[in-house]
Amino acid sequence: MTSEIEIRRVDPFDTVEHNLWWQTYAEAKRADMGENALIWTLEESRAEMQQRSATTERRTYVALREGSVVGGGSMALPLKDNVHTAAVGVTVPFAHRRHGVGSALLAHIEAEAAAAGRTTLRAETAWSAAAPEDGSGEPGIEFARHHGYALALGDLQNRLELPVDDAVIAELLAETPATGYAIRSWVGPVPDEHIAEWAALDATLDTEAPTGELDIEAASADVDDYRADEAVQAAQGRTSYGTVALASDGRIAAYTQIVVSGDDGNAYQWGTLVQREDRGHRLGLRVKLENLRMLQHHSPETPRIYTYNAESNAHMLAVNTRLGFEATGRLGELQKRLG
Repeated sequence: MTSEIEIRRVDPFDTVEHNLWWQTYAEAKRADMGENALIWTLEESRAEMQQRSATTERRTYVALREGSVVGGGSMALPLKDNVHTAAVGVTVPFAHRRHGVGSALLAHIEAEAAAAGRTTLRAETAWSAAAPEDGSGEPGIEFARHHGYALALGDLQNRLELPVDDAVIAELLAETPATGYAIRSWVGPVPDEHIAEWAALDATLDTEAPTGELDIEAASADVDDYRADEAVQAAQGRTSYGTVALASDGRIAAYTQIVVSGDDGNAYQWGTLVQREDRGHRLGLRVKLENLRMLQHHSPETPRIYTYNAESNAHMLAVNTRLGFEATGRLGELQKRLG
Protein backbone atom coordinates (compact mmCIF):
# COMPACT_ATOMS: atom_id res chain seq x y z
CA MET A 1 0.00 0.00 0.00
CA THR A 2 1.63 3.25 -1.09
CA SER A 3 -1.14 5.85 -1.08
CA GLU A 4 -0.56 8.88 1.13
CA ILE A 5 -1.71 8.95 4.75
CA GLU A 6 -3.49 12.08 5.99
CA ILE A 7 -3.49 12.88 9.73
CA ARG A 8 -6.40 14.99 10.98
CA ARG A 9 -7.19 16.28 14.44
CA VAL A 10 -10.65 15.29 15.67
CA ASP A 11 -13.28 17.77 16.83
CA PRO A 12 -14.75 16.10 19.96
CA PHE A 13 -18.03 17.90 19.39
CA ASP A 14 -18.36 16.38 15.91
CA THR A 15 -20.25 13.15 16.63
CA VAL A 16 -19.26 11.42 13.40
CA GLU A 17 -15.55 12.25 13.72
CA HIS A 18 -15.36 11.23 17.37
CA ASN A 19 -17.21 7.98 16.66
CA LEU A 20 -14.74 7.10 13.90
CA TRP A 21 -11.80 7.78 16.21
CA TRP A 22 -13.36 5.65 18.98
CA GLN A 23 -14.04 2.74 16.62
CA THR A 24 -10.35 2.51 15.64
CA TYR A 25 -9.33 2.78 19.30
CA ALA A 26 -11.72 0.02 20.45
CA GLU A 27 -10.95 -2.29 17.52
CA ALA A 28 -7.20 -1.99 18.08
CA LYS A 29 -7.52 -2.65 21.82
CA ARG A 30 -9.60 -5.78 21.18
CA ALA A 31 -7.08 -7.02 18.64
CA ASP A 32 -4.35 -6.87 21.27
CA MET A 33 -6.19 -8.11 24.38
CA GLY A 34 -9.38 -9.85 23.27
CA GLU A 35 -11.92 -10.28 26.09
CA ASN A 36 -9.43 -8.74 28.55
CA ALA A 37 -9.26 -5.43 26.68
CA LEU A 38 -10.22 -2.56 28.99
CA ILE A 39 -11.89 0.02 26.77
CA TRP A 40 -13.41 3.34 27.71
CA THR A 41 -16.88 3.33 26.22
CA LEU A 42 -17.88 5.70 23.45
CA GLU A 43 -19.81 8.04 25.74
CA GLU A 44 -17.18 7.97 28.48
CA SER A 45 -14.49 9.03 26.01
CA ARG A 46 -16.75 11.68 24.50
CA ALA A 47 -17.44 13.28 27.90
CA GLU A 48 -13.74 13.40 28.74
CA MET A 49 -12.74 14.87 25.39
CA GLN A 50 -15.41 17.56 25.62
CA GLN A 51 -14.33 18.63 29.13
CA ARG A 52 -12.85 22.12 29.33
CA SER A 53 -10.16 21.04 31.76
CA ALA A 54 -7.84 23.38 33.64
CA THR A 55 -5.36 20.56 34.22
CA THR A 56 -5.09 18.69 30.91
CA GLU A 57 -5.33 19.55 27.22
CA ARG A 58 -6.49 16.47 25.32
CA ARG A 59 -6.30 15.90 21.57
CA THR A 60 -7.32 13.00 19.35
CA TYR A 61 -6.43 12.27 15.74
CA VAL A 62 -7.45 10.01 12.89
CA ALA A 63 -5.32 8.70 10.05
CA LEU A 64 -7.02 8.52 6.67
CA ARG A 65 -6.00 6.70 3.52
CA GLU A 66 -8.06 7.27 0.39
CA GLY A 67 -10.75 8.87 2.55
CA SER A 68 -11.13 5.95 4.97
CA VAL A 69 -10.08 6.01 8.61
CA VAL A 70 -7.30 3.47 9.15
CA GLY A 71 -5.99 4.44 12.58
CA GLY A 72 -6.28 6.79 15.52
CA GLY A 73 -4.09 8.59 18.01
CA SER A 74 -4.24 10.69 21.14
CA MET A 75 -2.21 13.14 23.19
CA ALA A 76 -2.69 14.56 26.69
CA LEU A 77 -0.73 17.63 27.79
CA PRO A 78 -0.60 18.31 31.56
CA LEU A 79 -1.07 22.02 32.25
CA LYS A 80 -0.32 22.41 35.98
CA ASP A 81 2.27 19.72 36.77
CA ASN A 82 4.58 17.51 34.75
CA VAL A 83 4.48 20.19 32.08
CA HIS A 84 7.61 18.70 30.49
CA THR A 85 5.64 15.57 29.56
CA ALA A 86 3.01 14.45 27.08
CA ALA A 87 1.03 11.20 27.13
CA VAL A 88 0.75 9.84 23.60
CA GLY A 89 -1.12 6.94 22.09
CA VAL A 90 -1.47 5.22 18.71
CA THR A 91 -4.20 2.66 17.93
CA VAL A 92 -4.27 0.89 14.58
CA PRO A 93 -6.79 -1.90 13.81
CA PHE A 94 -5.18 -5.22 12.91
CA ALA A 95 -6.13 -5.03 9.22
CA HIS A 96 -4.21 -1.77 8.74
CA ARG A 97 -1.03 -2.64 10.62
CA ARG A 98 2.42 -2.86 9.01
CA HIS A 99 1.49 -0.32 6.34
CA GLY A 100 3.04 2.79 7.91
CA VAL A 101 -0.14 4.03 9.61
CA GLY A 102 1.14 3.84 13.17
CA SER A 103 4.49 5.39 12.28
CA ALA A 104 2.80 8.29 10.49
CA LEU A 105 0.47 8.93 13.41
CA LEU A 106 3.27 8.76 15.97
CA ALA A 107 5.52 11.11 14.01
CA HIS A 108 2.71 13.65 13.74
CA ILE A 109 1.83 13.47 17.44
CA GLU A 110 5.47 13.64 18.54
CA ALA A 111 5.94 16.76 16.42
CA GLU A 112 2.95 18.40 18.11
CA ALA A 113 4.29 17.44 21.54
CA ALA A 114 7.66 18.97 20.70
CA ALA A 115 5.95 22.12 19.44
CA ALA A 116 4.20 22.33 22.82
CA GLY A 117 7.59 22.29 24.55
CA ARG A 118 7.37 18.72 25.88
CA THR A 119 10.62 16.81 26.32
CA THR A 120 9.44 13.51 27.82
CA LEU A 121 6.82 11.37 26.12
CA ARG A 122 4.85 8.67 27.94
CA ALA A 123 2.84 5.86 26.36
CA GLU A 124 1.21 2.57 27.31
CA THR A 125 0.76 -0.77 25.62
CA ALA A 126 -0.90 -3.97 26.84
CA TRP A 127 -0.27 -7.65 26.24
CA SER A 128 -1.34 -11.05 27.54
CA ALA A 129 -0.43 -12.16 31.06
CA ALA A 130 0.93 -15.38 29.51
CA ALA A 131 3.47 -13.45 27.41
CA PRO A 132 6.97 -12.49 28.65
CA GLU A 133 7.10 -9.93 31.45
CA ASP A 134 9.06 -7.49 29.26
CA GLY A 135 6.64 -7.92 26.35
CA SER A 136 9.25 -9.34 23.99
CA GLY A 137 7.64 -10.32 20.70
CA GLU A 138 4.39 -8.47 21.43
CA PRO A 139 3.41 -6.07 18.61
CA GLY A 140 2.69 -2.99 20.71
CA ILE A 141 5.92 -2.93 22.67
CA GLU A 142 8.04 -3.95 19.69
CA PHE A 143 6.54 -1.06 17.71
CA ALA A 144 7.30 1.30 20.61
CA ARG A 145 10.89 0.09 20.97
CA HIS A 146 11.43 0.52 17.24
CA HIS A 147 10.46 4.17 17.68
CA GLY A 148 12.71 4.83 20.66
CA TYR A 149 10.44 4.08 23.63
CA ALA A 150 11.77 2.14 26.60
CA LEU A 151 9.83 0.14 29.17
CA ALA A 152 9.92 2.31 32.32
CA LEU A 153 7.45 0.40 34.50
CA GLY A 154 5.63 -2.91 34.14
CA ASP A 155 2.13 -3.38 35.58
CA LEU A 156 -0.13 -6.36 36.07
CA GLN A 157 -3.78 -6.17 35.04
CA ASN A 158 -5.89 -8.14 37.53
CA ARG A 159 -9.57 -9.11 37.65
CA LEU A 160 -11.80 -10.08 40.54
CA GLU A 161 -15.07 -11.85 39.79
CA LEU A 162 -17.94 -10.69 41.99
CA PRO A 163 -19.51 -11.25 44.36
CA VAL A 164 -16.91 -12.19 46.93
CA ASP A 165 -18.58 -14.26 49.64
CA ASP A 166 -19.49 -12.20 52.71
CA ALA A 167 -17.86 -14.83 54.93
CA VAL A 168 -14.54 -14.37 53.11
CA ILE A 169 -14.71 -10.59 53.56
CA ALA A 170 -15.62 -11.00 57.25
CA GLU A 171 -12.70 -13.38 57.80
CA LEU A 172 -10.26 -10.96 56.24
CA LEU A 173 -11.72 -8.01 58.16
CA ALA A 174 -11.13 -9.89 61.39
CA GLU A 175 -7.42 -9.98 60.50
CA THR A 176 -7.31 -6.19 60.00
CA PRO A 177 -8.83 -4.56 63.11
CA ALA A 178 -7.38 -1.11 62.27
CA THR A 179 -7.08 -0.34 65.99
CA GLY A 180 -6.99 3.40 66.60
CA TYR A 181 -8.51 4.25 63.22
CA ALA A 182 -12.11 4.99 62.23
CA ILE A 183 -13.50 3.82 58.87
CA ARG A 184 -15.79 6.01 56.78
CA SER A 185 -17.29 5.13 53.40
CA TRP A 186 -19.57 6.88 50.91
CA VAL A 187 -21.03 6.65 47.42
CA GLY A 188 -20.58 9.57 45.05
CA PRO A 189 -18.48 12.74 45.44
CA VAL A 190 -15.98 13.03 48.28
CA PRO A 191 -17.60 14.75 51.31
CA ASP A 192 -16.62 18.39 51.76
CA GLU A 193 -14.92 17.76 55.09
CA HIS A 194 -12.49 15.30 53.46
CA ILE A 195 -12.02 16.72 49.97
CA ALA A 196 -8.84 18.75 50.59
CA GLU A 197 -6.97 15.85 52.19
CA TRP A 198 -8.36 13.35 49.68
CA ALA A 199 -7.24 15.47 46.73
CA ALA A 200 -3.78 15.92 48.25
CA LEU A 201 -3.36 12.19 48.89
CA ASP A 202 -4.69 11.26 45.46
CA ALA A 203 -2.24 13.70 43.84
CA THR A 204 0.73 11.82 45.31
CA LEU A 205 -0.43 8.40 44.15
CA ASP A 206 1.75 8.27 41.03
CA THR A 207 4.90 9.14 42.97
CA GLU A 208 4.22 7.24 46.23
CA ALA A 209 3.52 4.02 44.36
CA PRO A 210 6.46 2.39 42.49
CA THR A 211 7.50 4.56 39.53
CA GLY A 212 10.32 2.56 37.97
CA GLU A 213 12.19 4.79 35.53
CA LEU A 214 9.28 7.17 34.94
CA ASP A 215 10.19 10.85 34.82
CA ILE A 216 7.20 12.22 36.76
CA GLU A 217 6.36 14.46 39.69
CA ALA A 218 3.36 14.63 42.02
CA ALA A 219 0.16 15.94 40.44
CA SER A 220 -1.71 19.12 41.33
CA ALA A 221 -3.95 18.86 44.40
CA ASP A 222 -6.35 21.70 43.63
CA VAL A 223 -9.79 21.00 45.09
CA ASP A 224 -11.67 22.82 42.32
CA ASP A 225 -9.86 20.71 39.71
CA TYR A 226 -10.80 17.54 41.56
CA ARG A 227 -14.43 18.62 41.73
CA ALA A 228 -14.33 19.30 37.98
CA ASP A 229 -13.11 15.75 37.39
CA GLU A 230 -15.94 14.43 39.56
CA ALA A 231 -18.38 16.37 37.37
CA VAL A 232 -16.94 14.63 34.30
CA GLN A 233 -17.39 11.26 36.02
CA ALA A 234 -21.05 12.12 36.59
CA ALA A 235 -21.43 13.10 32.92
CA GLN A 236 -19.88 9.76 31.97
CA GLY A 237 -22.45 7.90 34.06
CA ARG A 238 -19.79 6.61 36.45
CA THR A 239 -20.36 6.04 40.18
CA SER A 240 -17.55 6.40 42.70
CA TYR A 241 -17.23 4.37 45.90
CA GLY A 242 -14.77 5.76 48.44
CA THR A 243 -13.46 4.63 51.82
CA VAL A 244 -10.98 6.25 54.19
CA ALA A 245 -9.30 5.29 57.45
CA LEU A 246 -9.23 8.26 59.82
CA ALA A 247 -6.52 8.62 62.46
CA SER A 248 -7.43 9.67 66.01
CA ASP A 249 -6.82 13.33 65.12
CA GLY A 250 -9.30 13.10 62.23
CA ARG A 251 -6.82 13.20 59.35
CA ILE A 252 -7.00 10.70 56.46
CA ALA A 253 -4.49 7.92 57.05
CA ALA A 254 -5.50 5.77 54.06
CA TYR A 255 -7.91 5.92 51.15
CA THR A 256 -9.24 3.77 48.34
CA GLN A 257 -11.63 4.31 45.43
CA ILE A 258 -13.59 2.07 43.08
CA VAL A 259 -15.41 3.55 40.07
CA VAL A 260 -18.23 1.68 38.32
CA SER A 261 -18.91 2.34 34.66
CA GLY A 262 -22.50 3.17 33.84
CA ASP A 263 -21.98 1.75 30.34
CA ASP A 264 -20.11 -1.54 30.59
CA GLY A 265 -21.14 -2.19 34.21
CA ASN A 266 -17.66 -3.17 35.37
CA ALA A 267 -15.90 -1.74 38.40
CA TYR A 268 -12.40 -0.30 38.20
CA GLN A 269 -10.09 0.01 41.17
CA TRP A 270 -8.54 3.46 41.13
CA GLY A 271 -6.23 4.75 43.84
CA THR A 272 -5.33 3.03 47.11
CA LEU A 273 -2.71 4.66 49.31
CA VAL A 274 -1.65 4.68 52.95
CA GLN A 275 0.19 7.65 54.45
CA ARG A 276 3.81 6.82 55.20
CA GLU A 277 3.45 7.38 58.95
CA ASP A 278 0.46 5.00 59.07
CA ARG A 279 1.94 2.07 57.20
CA GLY A 280 2.39 -1.27 58.91
CA HIS A 281 -1.19 -1.47 60.25
CA ARG A 282 -2.69 -3.28 57.22
CA LEU A 283 -4.83 -0.23 56.47
CA GLY A 284 -4.56 -0.80 52.71
CA LEU A 285 -6.30 -4.16 52.99
CA ARG A 286 -8.81 -2.81 55.51
CA VAL A 287 -10.05 0.08 53.38
CA LYS A 288 -10.20 -2.11 50.26
CA LEU A 289 -12.28 -4.68 52.11
CA GLU A 290 -14.66 -2.06 53.47
CA ASN A 291 -15.00 -0.50 50.04
CA LEU A 292 -15.63 -3.88 48.42
CA ARG A 293 -18.30 -4.70 50.97
CA MET A 294 -20.01 -1.35 50.32
CA LEU A 295 -19.84 -1.84 46.54
CA GLN A 296 -21.48 -5.26 46.78
CA HIS A 297 -24.20 -3.87 49.02
CA HIS A 298 -25.07 -0.90 46.81
CA SER A 299 -24.34 -2.44 43.40
CA PRO A 300 -24.89 -6.22 43.63
CA GLU A 301 -25.20 -6.47 39.84
CA THR A 302 -21.58 -5.37 39.25
CA PRO A 303 -19.91 -8.46 37.73
CA ARG A 304 -16.20 -7.81 38.29
CA ILE A 305 -13.44 -5.41 39.32
CA TYR A 306 -10.31 -4.64 37.30
CA THR A 307 -7.14 -3.11 38.67
CA TYR A 308 -3.55 -2.36 37.66
CA ASN A 309 -0.54 -2.56 39.96
CA ALA A 310 3.18 -2.26 39.34
CA GLU A 311 4.77 -5.72 39.19
CA SER A 312 7.30 -4.43 41.74
CA ASN A 313 4.54 -3.48 44.22
CA ALA A 314 4.67 -6.78 46.10
CA HIS A 315 2.63 -5.51 49.05
CA MET A 316 -0.40 -4.39 47.02
CA LEU A 317 -0.24 -7.48 44.81
CA ALA A 318 -0.34 -9.60 47.97
CA VAL A 319 -3.41 -7.66 49.11
CA ASN A 320 -5.08 -8.34 45.77
CA THR A 321 -4.21 -12.04 45.97
CA ARG A 322 -5.89 -12.29 49.37
CA LEU A 323 -9.02 -10.76 47.84
CA GLY A 324 -9.02 -13.27 44.96
CA PHE A 325 -7.78 -11.18 42.04
CA GLU A 326 -6.31 -13.08 39.08
CA ALA A 327 -3.85 -11.76 36.48
CA THR A 328 -5.47 -11.15 33.07
CA GLY A 329 -2.85 -9.05 31.31
CA ARG A 330 0.21 -6.85 31.48
CA LEU A 331 0.63 -3.15 30.85
CA GLY A 332 3.89 -1.51 29.87
CA GLU A 333 4.39 2.13 30.83
CA LEU A 334 6.79 3.47 28.22
CA GLN A 335 8.95 6.56 28.01
CA LYS A 336 10.95 8.46 25.42
CA ARG A 337 12.99 11.63 25.80
CA LEU A 338 13.06 14.06 22.91
CA GLY A 339 16.20 15.87 21.82
